[in-house]
Formats: sequence, C-alpha cells, structure tokens
Amino acid sequence: MCTSLAKASMANAETILQQQIRLALGTNPEARIFRNQVGSLPDPRTGRLVTFGLAKGSADLIGWRTVTITQAMVGSRLAVFTSIEVKVPKGRVSPTQQAWLEAVHHAGGIAGIARSVTDAQALLSNLPT
Repeated sequence: MCTSLAKASMANAETILQQQIRLALGTNPEARIFRNQVGSLPDPRTGRLVTFGLAKGSADLIGWRTVTITQAMVGSRLAVFTSIEVKVPKGRVSPTQQAWLEAVHHAGGIAGIARSVTDAQALLSNLPT
C-alpha cells in the first residue's frame, strides 16, 4: 500500500512539473509544446484495447522549436522536432523512453530529460548540431 501511495504522489508531482514546464515554455514565441499522453484503455463497447499517444516510449512533451536558417536560406524558418521527457528529481527514465530520446537526437531533433523548468528551457536553447 505504501508503494502505491508513493507512486501516486510521484505521478502527481510529475504532472504538476509538466504543467509548470508547459506554462513556462508557452511564453517562448519560437516554441510550440504539447502534452503527449501515451497509454491504452479498453473500448467500453467492444472491450478491445485502444492505444493512444504518439508511440510507446515517446516523451511527455512534444512539439517544435522554430529556428531561422542562415546563409543559403536566409530568412527561411525551420521547425526542429522537440521531445522532452519530464521526470521528478528521483524519477527514472525507462529503456523505451531513453531509446525514443536517442532516436530523436540522432535524427537532428531536440531531445532530453527535464527535471525542472530551467532544464526544459535549457533544452530549447541548445539546438542540435
């Protein structure tokens, strides 16, 4: 029972942190970040399991950060896919979540773990190279 309460408390703290991050990043005119709820539930009519969200292991917050291209494409704007996994200070990243973040990073997107609003803001300010 204690373990269930601790998990519920940690989940609630993570939800609050997600909302704080979304509100803070919402003030950045170059970013659009959305909540990505991933899971599955039985269809009440058929009992068939229905999955929702982007993909298993995908980050809590996804969206893009707009950047302006230099030199050959002066003035053009480009949306860089952004994926932020929100964790409380002692929260653990699952192997599927880590694989997702690595895939986004290797593809040229912004990806990382945020344990605070400051972490999330730092992720947005460091574009991939």
